[in-house]
Amino acid sequence: MSTRTRILEVAADLVAQSENGDVSTRAVCEAAQVGAPALYRHFGDKEGLLSAVVDHGFDKYLATKRRRSPGTDPVEDLRKGWDTHVEFALQNPNLYRLMNSPAMRTPPAAALESHQILTRDLERVAALGKLRLTPELAAQMVMSANVGVALMLVARPSTFTDPSLSRRVRDSVHAAIFTPDALGTGTAAEAPGTDTEQAQVPSAAARLSTLLRQAHGEALSTAESALMTEWLDRLSNTPVAPLPDDSAVEEPSPRA
Repeated sequence: MSTRTRILEVAADLVAQSENGDVSTRAVCEAAQVGAPALYRHFGDKEGLLSAVVDHGFDKYLATKRRRSPGTDPVEDLRKGWDTHVEFALQNPNLYRLMNSPAMRTPPAAALESHQILTRDLERVAALGKLRLTPELAAQMVMSANVGVALMLVARPSTFTDPSLSRRVRDSVHAAIFTPDALGTGTAAEAPGTDTEQAQVPSAAARLSTLLRQAHGEALSTAESALMTEWLDRLSNTPVAPLPDDSAVEEPSPRA
């Protein structure tokens, strides 16, 4: 085993055993039986060491996603992806808190790769016309909610006790980014003014934008493609106005 690997595995064990998920470089050096110069030579500083610890631990989680063959239903893949994310956090609470700590000024490579995998899955949904907004914005919404739920379950288990919490938040976020038919709540013959009809323009724009990026065609110049993408993304991400509440419309008072 190399010196770097030994330092890394010792640091990972100490992080997992720590009450608050923090470790000192001195404790790592003592446990790994190396001098401080060796640690700094391999990792630069404490932040570099902790970032490497996060990548080392999270890489095992990402390995399952890298080997995963895309399913026939990308929406179901995203449901499972949310659940496995939360499961990983619960199984590795200190590592997960460390990965999302504000003290980590440089985002770990593992976190960036996780976001890229999520975006690719959302691009598959957009290509089917089942995404209400661009994959990039949808990924930000899903990731922020997924991480938020996982952190609360890890950091405050005595407060967040409902076992259905993660599923409820997941389904709420998915309802906001997917079209009703993607969730099995819409039909092809919805009446005008329904939620399904309102989702048609944003989802169509998101689908066309995704397909154009995947096609790499030569029908448009670089400038035209950039302008088209800007227009389509704007159509995709513009919030849809809520449906009017008929019950709130005042009836005209009869003339005296």
